[in-house]
Amino acid sequence: MNLIVLNPHARGGRTMRIWPRLEPILLEHFNDLIIAVTRRVDEVAQHIDKARAVGVERIIVVGGDGTNHVLVNALLSSSAPGEPPIAIGQIPIGTGRDWARTLNIPLDPVKAVHWLAEAEPHPCDVGRVTLNGQTRLFLNIASTGVAANIDRRVNRVANRKPWTFLRAILTSLIQYRPQHICVTLDGIPFYTGSSYVAAVANGRWFGHGILAAPDAAYDDGLFDVVVLEGMSRVQVIQRLAQAYKGQHIGKPKVHHAQARRVEITAAPGETLGLDLDGEPDQAQHMTFELLPAALYVLAKPISPAQIT
Repeated sequence: MNLIVLNPHARGGRTMRIWPRLEPILLEHFNDLIIAVTRRVDEVAQHIDKARAVGVERIIVVGGDGTNHVLVNALLSSSAPGEPPIAIGQIPIGTGRDWARTLNIPLDPVKAVHWLAEAEPHPCDVGRVTLNGQTRLFLNIASTGVAANIDRRVNRVANRKPWTFLRAILTSLIQYRPQHICVTLDGIPFYTGSSYVAAVANGRWFGHGILAAPDAAYDDGLFDVVVLEGMSRVQVIQRLAQAYKGQHIGKPKVHHAQARRVEITAAPGETLGLDLDGEPDQAQHMTFELLPAALYVLAKPISPAQIT
């Protein structure tokens, strides 16, 4: 049995505009469909509880990275030991669609349905961050610094266009003042100094197609950590241009390593902005822990030619 979770707000309401075209194709490929429209965040957990009660094996999100974020938090926080796992898939409709890029899901919704029909459940790592005395889960990438500023700019735009992210990124990079941070990986000091971004990556893309962590794998039991130092605005825009193709790794003032536990601390008295799968937060100290194979996702094997 399959549960379809529709986010009607994704990408300015695009979900409901294309749903009449998607529904017959989904019915053609998937039996026993349950369709749930989620207009509020708290409705997701309710749908998951009902899905478990009737033996749903797959949940397919029709929405974006933010919808994935809500679903993963609701699904894993309510699961009990020994319960049959529920695999999640996505028909990418949102603004960023970066998790879909990591899994190589077609960004065209109709093609994504055909892709999902051939996909199989595959173990997937999940990130957990502790901040301000609370824990939150993330599927794709958590990033500190300017990323949260970009989130706020994007989230203020009701009708988002393909250039919305790029404009928000460039504006934020020009105006943002790099903050002093300390980063430790598995208890070992890694970087101390000013930083534009420190990305703790389970997936590979963020920011609407920036290949932030080109070597990251969602099932290898490790975070990829990428720190972009403070630098001139000309240099940071150059690094941004390189990052769209994943060519920033190894360049001056870009640090990369892998770890299972990451701690990031701002200067005393300061708070550091945080982006979690496109959702903003902030704290003075953050601890990130990898949860290996905590989730199942609908995926297909990726050949080396498909990596970038």
